[in-house]
Amino acid sequence: MNPAKINQLFDTLRAACSRQFGFNPRRITAEMRYIGTEGHGKDLMHIFRAAGSHSQIALKGTYVSLRELQGDKPHWTETEKAHFKNTDAEIDAEIEAKHAELEYIRHCPLYQAHREPLLSHYKDWPGYQAAGPHPREAARALIQSLSDAHDVQLADFAEHLRTNDPEQLAHLLLSPCHLEIEAIRDVANVTRLD
Repeated sequence: MNPAKINQLFDTLRAACSRQFGFNPRRITAEMRYIGTEGHGKDLMHIFRAAGSHSQIALKGTYVSLRELQGDKPHWTETEKAHFKNTDAEIDAEIEAKHAELEYIRHCPLYQAHREPLLSHYKDWPGYQAAGPHPREAARALIQSLSDAHDVQLADFAEHLRTNDPEQLAHLLLSPCHLEIEAIRDVANVTRLD
């Protein structure tokens, strides 16, 4: 489907979600992805999926329905619905908090001490090590070894970010890496265009 048609569908989706459920249009724009159609003729529906939770919305004409179950897995919890109803001020505060969190991670001693080895697991990084594990696996292994060693930097990192979950800590530790890799790709794309 062409981008103009998808943009029209998103306009309809935002209006219908706001009207029917009180969802903030900004949240719909930021977090929903168009995944395709189901049915035919009068039964044709356009399906959208939330990027973070995979909860789906079906758009039929100018009406939407939330898919409460995906298989036997419940979706659209009250917490998720409340998240989509956030005001603009709440969304702005959330964005600011995430930005502050990312800035902390980028400059914290733990990331600075392990930045190069973490980045070496990304194919687009100039110092890429081909024989190594996937970045997520490398970050998990690093968190585990630092945890086993009762590393002070890891303890400070976990305390500041209010989590001791190794998966979450690995994910957070890699977040600045993604920005650095995106910056390299952007430079490469600009160079190709020149």
